[in-house]
Amino acid sequence: MVADSRKALSLREAGYPAVLYVPRADVDMAALSRTDHTTWCPYKGEASYYSIPAGGTAATNAVWSYEAPHDAVAAIRDHLAFYPDRVDAISLRDDATD
Repeated sequence: MVADSRKALSLREAGYPAVLYVPRADVDMAALSRTDHTTWCPYKGEASYYSIPAGGTAATNAVWSYEAPHDAVAAIRDHLAFYPDRVDAISLRDDATD
C-alpha cells in the first residue's frame, strides 16, 4: 500500500471524473521516485510527477502533485493524486473523502 488516507480531497473539473488528492503525510513517500516530468495546467499551475518503482513501467509518472498551485486551488498543496490506470487499485471508503 502506497497511500491510506481519511483526509483525501476530491477535486472536480467540468467534463472530467473527480480526482482524489491525498495528503503527503498519508503517502509512503519512500515508495515513490520523483521524475523530471512536468505538465502545466492553466487552472492549477505546474505539476511535478513521481513513479512507483514497485509497479514497473506501468507505474511511471503515476503520481502527480501541484507543489505551488494557483490560489484558487491552494487546498491541494501538499497533496498527491494517482492515475487510476497506473496503479493496481484505488479503494474508497465512505469516510475517505471530505
